[in-house]
Amino acid sequence: MHAVEKLSAFVGKTFSLWVLLFAGAGFFMPQLFVAYKSWITPLLGIVMFGMGLTLSTADFREVFRRPRDVAIGVVAHYVIMPGLAWLIAVALRLPPEIAVGVILVGCCPSGTASNVMTFLAKGDVALGVSIAAISTLVAPLATPALVTLLAGKWMRIDTGSLFLDILQVVILPIVLGIVAKTLFRRQAEASVKALPLVSTVAIVLIIAIIVGLNRPKLLSNGGLILLAVILHNLLGFAFGYLAARMFGMDLAKRKAVMMETGMQNSGLGAALAAAHFSPLAAVPSALFSVWHNLSGSALATWFARKANRSA
Repeated sequence: MHAVEKLSAFVGKTFSLWVLLFAGAGFFMPQLFVAYKSWITPLLGIVMFGMGLTLSTADFREVFRRPRDVAIGVVAHYVIMPGLAWLIAVALRLPPEIAVGVILVGCCPSGTASNVMTFLAKGDVALGVSIAAISTLVAPLATPALVTLLAGKWMRIDTGSLFLDILQVVILPIVLGIVAKTLFRRQAEASVKALPLVSTVAIVLIIAIIVGLNRPKLLSNGGLILLAVILHNLLGFAFGYLAARMFGMDLAKRKAVMMETGMQNSGLGAALAAAHFSPLAAVPSALFSVWHNLSGSALATWFARKANRSA
């Protein structure tokens, strides 16, 4: 078990590298991954189950202890990222499938790696965890409603079906994880040490499958999609930080809100896009997953070095 724990810690610390490697493998060796399209949803369910195993009452205690801070983070996330996605889709005149994919990832809850980036940036981790937890729990209502509102001009949206899928793919696995932790606390605490390894394997496989399925379209549209993804993520970081500053939050809280705003649960975006729209609509989510881990890591490192110099 100690070896697994060490391997898991190593993989967690080098997450961005594995994302890049598997994205490249999906692009250059698509035949290894395209047959596993049906695995996307179960893999995301594994990640969400792991999230449930890590949640505790302390995560929700913060919501009641600091409701204003958590509300600012959640509202900023669901206002800034969907709004930016719509503006980028219009400004770049994205084709319908790509526009829907960009908006879909913008309407997803906070990313699974955002809490790690907040920790590395020396931000308010407790606040970040609470924002991520609440944004995930409200996703069955918020995500379908926002996608329908913002993407309806490009494509017909089945709001009810999106709602049910998010319940099945996100909420049910999280609830099962919480129940498992409650019933089998000792075993759950032991298994949590392997979660970075399990989550990383699941996420990078999702990315490789999506990239492999869309290799031809990436060759023709990859540059445009990547531009949209980079703008979306970087502007999300900037506006998240400014929103927190506008409400008078200190630097540690600003870092948490910034990371929770700019980083999305792109695995959910990919799963929903593949199930409800088209493989091409899933590409923005896959590229977002690659890019936001690189940009988040770089930003967290910059903030950490700045904090160390100040100290």
